[in-house]
Order: sequence, then C-alpha cells, then structure tokens
Amino acid sequence: MSGWQIREWQSTDCFEALTALLRSAYAQLAGMGLRFLATHQGADVTRERVMTGTCFLAVSNEQLMGTITLYEPKSGEECDYYARTDVAHFGQFAVKPGFQKSGIGTALLEHVERIAKQRGFAHMALDTAEPAAHLIEYYQKRGYSFVQFVQWDCTNYRSVVMSKPL
Repeated sequence: MSGWQIREWQSTDCFEALTALLRSAYAQLAGMGLRFLATHQGADVTRERVMTGTCFLAVSNEQLMGTITLYEPKSGEECDYYARTDVAHFGQFAVKPGFQKSGIGTALLEHVERIAKQRGFAHMALDTAEPAAHLIEYYQKRGYSFVQFVQWDCTNYRSVVMSKPL
C-alpha cells in the first residue's frame, strides 16, 4: 500500500475516530477473551492516553490507518521498568483491520523507535498480554526481549514487559 504518511496528532483530530480504530484493531484480542484497555475504552480515556504521550497517526487522505503513542518515563509509574530515565515505551499501537500486514505497523514502530533515540533514550519498551503469543513473537522478531511481568488493574491478564536497545 502506498499513499499514506505518518504524522503527529493534531488538535483537529478526532478522539472518537481514534477510539473506533483502536476498538476495531483490538477486536480479535477481545475475541480471545483478553481485556486490553483499547478493547473497551471510551473517547475520554483515548484523549487522556494521547495527551500524556506523543501520538502518531498513519493517515491516507486524512483517513486513519493506524496509530502508536510514545511515552516518556515519569515518576509514579506502576511498572518499575517504565520509570527508568533511559527507557521510553509505547502503547495504543494499532492498525485498522484490512490494512494489517501492509507495513503500516512496522513503519509506526520504527518511527517511534527513531523519535525515542533522537530524544536520548537508550531503550524502547512495551507491554502486551502474556497469553497473546502471536504478539510476543511479533515483538521478538523486531529485537524485543522479556524484562518482567506486570499486572495492570485494568486488564484480566498478566502482561509481559519487553524492551530493546535503541
């Protein structure tokens, strides 16, 4: 697929549209019984998550194709690894069904890794559901490895925290 670009979230972008994209992209995971926050969050939660990080969108003629949000460390993180000053992490990573496996996800992931490196971070981290073996394998193929487990209050599974050097 061509004709799309990655850009940073703009004040004119729609939180409801981004929420719909997240829910549709995470529907398969919900079907597996995994309660990722993105499977059920409202636009208010999407707004909060976008505003606490740097959100990037993959767009084609202003149609949302995918998203990823880069987070910098802050004190009070529930995950000790995410609080490290040399570690950035990402979340709300999704590609619209129908455009998955087209290279958009890889481009979004590589984009936030570049930005984090430019900002001086030594590591990029993420967390995903321990039962989602296909996602763990996806990240392992991209150089991520296990760091620790974490249990978030908003999920019904234990998460695997993974990281890679930048």
